[in-house]
Amino acid sequence: MGRIWIAVILCVYAVGAAGAARVHDVRLWRAPDHTRIVFDLSAPADHKLIVLSNPTRVVLDLENSRLHSDLSSLVLADTPVTRMRSGIRDGNDLRVVLDMSADVDPRSFALRANEQAGDRIVLDLYDRNVAKPEVKKSATQSERRNIVVAIDAGHGGEDPGALGPNRVREKHVVLAIAKELEALLAADSGFTPTLIRTGDYYISLKGRRDLARERQADLFVSIHADAFRHPGASGASVYALSTTGATSTAASYLAQRENSADLVGGVSLSDKDDVLAGVLADLSMTSTLDTSLKLGDRVLSSVDGVAKLHKRNVEQAGFAVLKSPDIPSILVETGFISNPGEARKLSTGSYQKQMARAIHRGIRDWFLAHPPPGTLLAWQREQGSREYRVARGDTLSGIAHRFSVSLADLKSYNSISGSKIVVGQKLTIPNS
Repeated sequence: MGRIWIAVILCVYAVGAAGAARVHDVRLWRAPDHTRIVFDLSAPADHKLIVLSNPTRVVLDLENSRLHSDLSSLVLADTPVTRMRSGIRDGNDLRVVLDMSADVDPRSFALRANEQAGDRIVLDLYDRNVAKPEVKKSATQSERRNIVVAIDAGHGGEDPGALGPNRVREKHVVLAIAKELEALLAADSGFTPTLIRTGDYYISLKGRRDLARERQADLFVSIHADAFRHPGASGASVYALSTTGATSTAASYLAQRENSADLVGGVSLSDKDDVLAGVLADLSMTSTLDTSLKLGDRVLSSVDGVAKLHKRNVEQAGFAVLKSPDIPSILVETGFISNPGEARKLSTGSYQKQMARAIHRGIRDWFLAHPPPGTLLAWQREQGSREYRVARGDTLSGIAHRFSVSLADLKSYNSISGSKIVVGQKLTIPNS
């Protein structure tokens, strides 16, 4: 009789375990201000988050779940987590315990399965008292600031973006290009680049815009790699926000102005009446979109020298990441990662450098011709001469044409007798 009861108990346990959600993978990413841990599930599971003290622990309980992943393989360096362990409680529930070396603000949420990924539970551990990176806009003269360019590498962390042949991931390609672009702008006098994403972690679309605004960016450039269901699609593109998107963004800021300290075009809307606030928001978005289109066209022309273009004009779409009301914003699709030939190019360091140089050239040329007031470049332009650092691919005749000065004046101003120039050489551009 005892054996029968044991068999019944084992049978009931087996049925319960069979119906349990399997945690088949656990992934971790470190961001500058938080640690994200993603639990990949075979089916949806309810969960509960608990914080315990003395010592500090974060506990995640998953109902009717089983762990089929090795927690000890996770790299916990540079995170506040010192150890992760698990066990079964109440017969069917999985408990994951995180031992902490510092206090954090934990948040968790569930994601349902979609075309790209299965069910997931996401645990974010936000650091307390995080020092925000300071972006200095001042140049050598305190009253003449640098132009701040916010460089956004798309996707990141558990969002890999598009996946190309041989498992080329968009998030890795665009971060490499973004870092090359940052290095090029950092070498230019009068520019301060800032990376929105510095590593392999996720930032929301709104979070990317917010970081650009916190750092008082003069330009937001988001870098991506396109994908399409047909592998034959090819070519690079540049996008600005659609007119419809601009209208909805202005309306959104108007709706929020009573509860927000946000500025539109440098002016707070919170104390303005409806008519004036509407005019200011509309003027700001119109000016921002106009600059985005013109700057985007300069970048597109520069990219044309490196890659085939998908369209020969700046396209417009309602990309959420471009919806800043007072920061000119463009999105560069560097090619189709779904195209085998372009994926091969995009995965090489040499092509990533070429693409970064092309984007850099377009941005730099625009701001040299249209420097924002109060910047070092604007001051240099007013003084009748400007400083220019020679980049790869530059020629004296090309530089002269770009700044609308004669080749003879450019050579004379810089005491150049021949036509040889070298990358990194500083030239003084005479007033045209």
